[in-house]
Amino acid sequence: MDRKEMKNPVLTVDDAPEPNVKVRSRKTRNLLVLEQLRKEVQMDEHMIPLQELFERLQVDPSYGHTNDQVERLLQLYGPNALSPPITLPVVLKFAKHLVGGFSLLLLAASALSFVALGVQYIDDSIQDTVDNLFLAIILIGIVLVTAMFTYYQEAKSEEFMKAFEVPVEKTVVLRGGMRRDINIDRLVVGDIVDVKFGDKIPADIRIISCSGFKVDNSSLTGESEPRPRYANSEDPDPLESKNLAFFATDAVEGFCTGVVLRTGDRTMMGHIAQLTGTLNAEKTPLSSEINLFVTFITTFAVTIGVIFFILAVAKGSTFPNALIYLIGIITANVPEGLLPTLTVCLTLAAQRMKARKCLFYKLEAVETLGSISVICTDKTGTLTANKMAVAHLWYDGAVHDAHCMEYSDLSTQRRPQSKGWEALSMVIGLCSNATFKENQGHIKIMDRKCNGDCSESALLKFYELEVGSVTEFRDLHTKVFEIPFNSSNKYQVSIHEWDDESYVLVIKGAPETVIKLCSSFLDRQGKEESMHTSFSEHFTSAHDQLASQGERVLAFAHKHLDPRSYPQGYVFDPEKADELLQGLCFAGLVSLFDPPRGNVSEAIAKCRMAGIKVIMVTGDHPNTAKAIGRAVGIISPGVHTADEMLTSNGVHSSSQPQAIVIHGADLAHMTDSDIEDVLHNYSEIIFARTSPTQKLRIVEGCQRAGLVVAVTGDGVNDAPALRKAHIGIAMGITGTEVAKQVADMILLDDNFASIVSAIEEGRLLFDNLKKTISYALTANIPELTPFLFFILAGIPLPIGPIAIVLICIGSDITPAISLAYEKAESNIMQRPPRNPKTDRLASHKLMFHSYAQIGMIESAAGFLTYFVVMGESGFMPSTLLGLSVAWNDPTANVQDSFGQDWTYDNRKSLEYTCYTAFFVSIVVSQWVNLIVCKTRRNSIFKHGIQNYYTVFALMAATCVAVFLTYFPVIGEYLSFREIRIDWWVVSISFSLLIFTYDELRKHFIRQWKGTTETLFLY
Repeated sequence: MDRKEMKNPVLTVDDAPEPNVKVRSRKTRNLLVLEQLRKEVQMDEHMIPLQELFERLQVDPSYGHTNDQVERLLQLYGPNALSPPITLPVVLKFAKHLVGGFSLLLLAASALSFVALGVQYIDDSIQDTVDNLFLAIILIGIVLVTAMFTYYQEAKSEEFMKAFEVPVEKTVVLRGGMRRDINIDRLVVGDIVDVKFGDKIPADIRIISCSGFKVDNSSLTGESEPRPRYANSEDPDPLESKNLAFFATDAVEGFCTGVVLRTGDRTMMGHIAQLTGTLNAEKTPLSSEINLFVTFITTFAVTIGVIFFILAVAKGSTFPNALIYLIGIITANVPEGLLPTLTVCLTLAAQRMKARKCLFYKLEAVETLGSISVICTDKTGTLTANKMAVAHLWYDGAVHDAHCMEYSDLSTQRRPQSKGWEALSMVIGLCSNATFKENQGHIKIMDRKCNGDCSESALLKFYELEVGSVTEFRDLHTKVFEIPFNSSNKYQVSIHEWDDESYVLVIKGAPETVIKLCSSFLDRQGKEESMHTSFSEHFTSAHDQLASQGERVLAFAHKHLDPRSYPQGYVFDPEKADELLQGLCFAGLVSLFDPPRGNVSEAIAKCRMAGIKVIMVTGDHPNTAKAIGRAVGIISPGVHTADEMLTSNGVHSSSQPQAIVIHGADLAHMTDSDIEDVLHNYSEIIFARTSPTQKLRIVEGCQRAGLVVAVTGDGVNDAPALRKAHIGIAMGITGTEVAKQVADMILLDDNFASIVSAIEEGRLLFDNLKKTISYALTANIPELTPFLFFILAGIPLPIGPIAIVLICIGSDITPAISLAYEKAESNIMQRPPRNPKTDRLASHKLMFHSYAQIGMIESAAGFLTYFVVMGESGFMPSTLLGLSVAWNDPTANVQDSFGQDWTYDNRKSLEYTCYTAFFVSIVVSQWVNLIVCKTRRNSIFKHGIQNYYTVFALMAATCVAVFLTYFPVIGEYLSFREIRIDWWVVSISFSLLIFTYDELRKHFIRQWKGTTETLFLY
């Protein structure tokens, strides 16, 4: 369709605000965007009569579009989805890796190598120019290879994330006279859609009818308060009109039916996306810590390099030689293969998380799970199986079994009729919005799929079994008014036509709420009787009996409205609901049972061993919550709650209770300090009958207590707590789109055990990242100390810059990557949660371990090998001190300890032999370092060599060393020389020392967890 013909054309880049105007504040930017929207978007669809609108859109509101109309409109306007954001071209993505991390430092070192090459060429010092040329080329090659590898791994990680993205959202639409679920990207202009609380608005729609409908427009306008929507509005400004709801905003209360006005890029949200462009992604804690680590290493390398460059010049070294020392120190400090290895760790985490049914919007957030110290979890669907069925009923003064699970065929089994049962079943059938999905007539009733939450679906199936077709019954009694359930009122109300002259009001909700609205009940003869003390006692006893069995209890009531006050055609006003909800007649109780998931008890026990406190936060009755809490292990066997330990005098017994169940009504009167005291004094906690606001207070209380909090949620009202928590976890199956949007993680199977698996994965990721960094940094010390001794002690250089670089990229990169595949240590879920403020990824303890402990041993191994080679060639250690100036002077005559003369070429050949021997000693030491880095606490004898990538890495590192040492052509150009076999074994004693020392260190950490762990656990 031509742009000129479009009613509201898509905004182009030319329509956007001037790019040179820098908007510093997000709030200011949003205001500018809204102002731009008001100028650009002109529409009248919200002002004209509905009938005229339907004619313009060519749709029958009672039938919807036909399939042919849908296909034509899809071809005309395209799918109902925003155009994907503009992504960086492949070339620019690759370029980012070329200059990211340590790449700039290596490129700078390469540039310095070219400078040294040029100076030496000008001075006719051709002897060392080849070394500098090869060093410069190798450094550039490292940057290119690292960039390619990192780019490949990042692309691979992105593909994994795409592979388990949440499926496209669905919405209910009227098509061909039937309501059906479709993907929202299949919506077209003129579709008639149903939206309920918890849904995302599927397109820009005009409200046709609604009940208590409110939307959260904060993603569009920045207004945090939910805004009511009505079918009528006279405001010409679309953004202020109350009969419009906009694409991608949230329905937070009630429900509505609307007609689609705009789809995709033509929606208000589509205009905003094009006006504002893409936003810079916020950095995760892990990426920030890695950047901090890169900055530290870069600063340290440059600082040490410059200091020793100045010292070298001050001691008489030529500028080119001092420059080479600077390059050597820089390359010695840079773990060139580390960042690609970290990328591999994250990619592997993506694979494992996919297998564990967990989706993270930012993969680096997996690491945060490793520090979780408390999980605030819902009950229904997370701890339980979300397979709810009616278990018991209480009417006519007695508890009756429902026998739902005993029905095995499609026939219904009618229970004995009574006035009490007739009243209760009538309310059950009418006071619900659940419906069966289409084309399931051949399926057993209990196996049918439903539209609606698990509680309403259970009631629907129960009615269908016990009474008959709920659809026919509802058709006889048309709904004319509804007050949807919300967490504040804790009830749902609807009004239906009862006969030609009157209406009936039905209500279901929390028993303690509904009973307060009732003034009468039905006796055994079906007569209304006023409430009295005896009935209240029976009610309380029945409720407690059912709740104590772990069953969710709902109360039902009704009221036949006086036709004189509410005649046919009366328009009910939700603002006057209090008048309607007076003098109700209590009908009965229904309890529903949702069995605990089979693997939840084991998962909670694992949490307890891992030092993670599991707190149940539920809207259910305390007795129900307590029963389920005991069943799944939140309250341990044999442990009594605080209320159970009260004596008859209302005083606690002498022992301090471990568990407590707190009612939302009591929580409302607790101060922040009281909440913190509860968290501190009780190890097993359940909060029942809580509101979303109270759930948020619980999360904030945990955070004030210094705990790292994960929170589960599935509803709109859970969004504040999900957003506030360190890790918000939304349910993938039952969760609303609002909850999923604000969460950090989505459980694709809604299973609590998957959270525990994800925590274990987070701990493993952190462990493996630490092991990788420790392994990579250890080699920095034996690579750095030769330059320090060369400058400070004046000995001939033990190892050259090219050999250092080849250690990092040749022999060390495959072992470092192999640690990313390491399995979890057996005690990984028996440790307390790490403190993210003190136990950092690249902590000072890790530096101390790598540099001052293992690194120093490897340095000693390298120097021993160096002195052995020099000594066997005639140069005793005492002779080497202060010899470097003459050693590197082509005109100088140098004698060894036995008086033999050494020419410059012979000296250089011996120096290259030392390079090779020192290189080999580091490789041999790193063999053992790789083995000991496989665990941080456990003995390697217990852990074993389960990771066969380690074996391959050891073989690969050895092959690289052999190739460089014994392949003549390569050795000639890279300053390597063939060495004797016995020089390989010189450093083995130090390798054994590394292994023995680290095993003893881990033994002391396991035996004495206090001071020893603090000092030596990196």
